[in-house]
Amino acid sequence: MSSPPLNSPTNGDFVAPRSHGSLSSWDDYPVHQVAETIRHSATSDRNFYDRYYFNCHSNDGKAFLIFGLGQYPNLGVQDSFAVVVTGNDHRVVRASRELGDRMENRVGPLRVEVIRPLEELRIVCEPNEFDLSFDLTWVGAMPAYEEPRQFVRTHGRVVFDTTRLAQTGRWSGTITSGEHTFEVTPDSWWGTRDRSWGVRPVGEEEPAGIRTEGQMVGFWNYVPMQFDDHSILYMVNEHADGTRVLEEATRIWADPDRAPEYLGRPEHQAVVTSGTRHIESSMLSFPDAPDGAFEIQVTPLLDCWLMLGTGYGLEPDWRHGMYQGELVVQGQQVDYEKDKDRLFGLVDQIGRFEQIGGVAAGAIGHGLHEFFFIGEFGKYGLEGWDPAP
Repeated sequence: MSSPPLNSPTNGDFVAPRSHGSLSSWDDYPVHQVAETIRHSATSDRNFYDRYYFNCHSNDGKAFLIFGLGQYPNLGVQDSFAVVVTGNDHRVVRASRELGDRMENRVGPLRVEVIRPLEELRIVCEPNEFDLSFDLTWVGAMPAYEEPRQFVRTHGRVVFDTTRLAQTGRWSGTITSGEHTFEVTPDSWWGTRDRSWGVRPVGEEEPAGIRTEGQMVGFWNYVPMQFDDHSILYMVNEHADGTRVLEEATRIWADPDRAPEYLGRPEHQAVVTSGTRHIESSMLSFPDAPDGAFEIQVTPLLDCWLMLGTGYGLEPDWRHGMYQGELVVQGQQVDYEKDKDRLFGLVDQIGRFEQIGGVAAGAIGHGLHEFFFIGEFGKYGLEGWDPAP
């Protein structure tokens, strides 16, 4: 493959050229969807976003890295974060700047490079004062897959309208976090990435008005898992009354010539630690799978409390899309044992997955087990925001 041109989204040394008005580098590519420059989205909704998410984990559960970078054209902001968890140590580097040319996937020390679209990417956190850095290359283990569109309208307003691609893959490179340095190799460092764009709540809180409930309620459970020759994408957003606003269960083979297989309606049976909203194990089942019913035993190996320091909404002074200034770079460190009172909200876990029954009985995989209980969920004894009994 020939080297990309200098002003290309695949080149980490990209420098935005001069332009007039709202023109930018992307406007020289035939990618327009509406009669606007690429700088402007088709909607003026303040919550329009365009984001990368990656996770990288050792399959033995010793280390877990999560990275995100997003653009918010109607807020004029681009931000990014990286968090690494080793044991109880949770380290974050986060950065925010004014959005300029949308081809620049760089915020302070953090950047994304697209080497081969939908196949190979690179993420970097340059050395900094916060003792967290990495240089990692991702190669997809399955074809990128377009997930179900998420659409939620509440009291007349569109709250969610997003499209997302998902892909499992493997990593190579190095990670340094505090006193730990990891040599990352594709045989034992796997992960998941997604690209999502559209409208969802970001930035500062808005006046609630008639919309007094949260934007998402019930049980959120997202589990992309990777096995030797296939991946399974599972996703459920289920309300307390059993209504599902989003669900997915699809097997995708590493062989691109094999079509994805819909596995029917998925079911879940989690074990929630008494007195908490934390899942300690789970059984996912696929009773309507075309080649026979099967289950997957989920064994969590390491937690990342993703809302701590990363911008997912826990801290009022740093949220995705929130304007911080021309360029701001910060770091945070949390000790899960000493700071137990801060452990709340969205959890990403390294998961070990064992298939029970079905065509791949006995297969062992690894990947992401993500969950969040938002408000009540009677199936697991959760009332309001109280912890489980």
